Parts: sequence; structure tokens; C-alpha cells
Amino acid sequence: MPGKTATSAPKIIALANQKGGVGKTTTAINLGAALAEKGKLVLLVDLDPQGNASTGLGVERDSRKITTYDLLVGDTSLENAILPTSVKHLFVIPATTDLASADIELIDNQKRSFLLRNVLRDQSVLKLGFDYILIDCPPSLNILTVNAMVAADSVIVPLQSEFFALEGLSQLILTVRDVRQSANPDLKIEGIALTMYDSRNNLSLQVEEDARENMGDMVFKTVIPRNVRVSESPSFSIPVLAYDSASKGSKAYRSLANEVINRSKKSKAIQHGT
Repeated sequence: MPGKTATSAPKIIALANQKGGVGKTTTAINLGAALAEKGKLVLLVDLDPQGNASTGLGVERDSRKITTYDLLVGDTSLENAILPTSVKHLFVIPATTDLASADIELIDNQKRSFLLRNVLRDQSVLKLGFDYILIDCPPSLNILTVNAMVAADSVIVPLQSEFFALEGLSQLILTVRDVRQSANPDLKIEGIALTMYDSRNNLSLQVEEDARENMGDMVFKTVIPRNVRVSESPSFSIPVLAYDSASKGSKAYRSLANEVINRSKKSKAIQHGT
């Protein structure tokens, strides 16, 4: 099971945006695949009751015997929940609609915001050897998303290049700030990834300009284009990198993975004072 014991804990990144349809799950799948392509051992935790990340990685509904729901309620270990995917070095913990009831079922649990953190930051995770753990959050700021943020080192925010995009971003940033103050002081925003970008569209250009002007270096240099190959690949239950390796979408996700790796290196260098 997955790899050799790691000498350091994996980088845990939550992909979050309370607005649906912004390319969050697509980014989770393809960023995971791009990191895996670069030899990184990656675990994708599907924390969305819709289970689209699981489906997009070829995990059939009938195969989801142990899920993220079981992890949260303490019915299984992390290792037992992990499934391989068709992508080398990329593993997944699948989700089902059982997660939809988590808000209600966990309401009496005083440690409900720390359940995922307790699992992903346990010392036993080191023996699995993961370099990155990506968490695909649901499109809402509920207890599941809070769990992801409390567990994570950082958050990547996929931001669709459309009108009102920045309005929703402010609410998410406030949530990150609240989690930082209450439960995870080290949480930071890894970056904002502009998705569904069309360079021929003045609106895309305006959203990018506004985002870079307001958020500065927080916005990744890479933009993810609106690309038919990216849209088609989920119907084949594989990442776009496997569906059409030479497509603009594949190239963009490889570029995004490079930025994530470089930011991780800089972060480690700062932590070690080098």
C-alpha cells in the first residue's frame, strides 16, 4: 500500500469554493494527476457528497464500500479507505451521498471540526509515503469544508472567470480567517486558480485583471483555459492528462502543478530558515 515511509508529513491542500460549477473537482482531479505524473505520490480525498471526484477517477459506485463518511465517523482507518486509480501514483478515498447527512449526524460531537484533521495528521500517515493530500470540498461552507480547512496546510481556490466571481471569494477568505483564528492558525491560501478562462472574452480578461490587482501574487500565474478536452474527460472517468495529454487543458494543469510544487519548496525553505 501506497509507498515507502515518508520522512516528512504530506502537504495537505483543500480545494474549496462555496460556489458550484467553478471547476473545483476538475482541478482537484487534474492537479492530482499532474502531480502524480511528476512522480509525486498523491491522495485525493473526496469530501463532496456528489462524489464527482471519485467518478472522475473511475471509481464505480458499487466499489465505494469504505468512504470518507466512514473516516469521519471513525468506522475505519485511513489505509483501509484508500483505493488505487488508473493513474500511477494517484490514489483516492471515495465519497457517497452518505456524506450529505454529516452536518446533522455530527452536530453533537464537540470535536466535529477536527475529525478529518485527526485522521490525516496521525503519525500513521507517514508510513503511506504521500507527498500531497488533496481534499475536494463540497460547494458550500458547511462542516465538511470546515473539516477540510482545519486539516489542511493551505487552500487552493478555483475561481471561474465570470461576473461576480470575486464577490464569492471574499466570503471564502473570511471563512479561512475564522478557521485560522479558531482551529488552524497555520492555514494559508496556497493560491487562486483562474478556471474556464477564455482569452478571447473581455470578461475573462477583466476578471483576471481584477483578481491580480486585488489579490496580487496569491493568484497563480497559470490560468486554466475553457477547453473541450477538459470537459470531455470526466465522461471517460479519467483525467484530461490521460484523455488527451497534448491538449491545452493538460498543459495548463502541468503548469499549475509546477507552481504548487515550487510554492511548497519555498514554504519549506522559509520554515527551515534557508
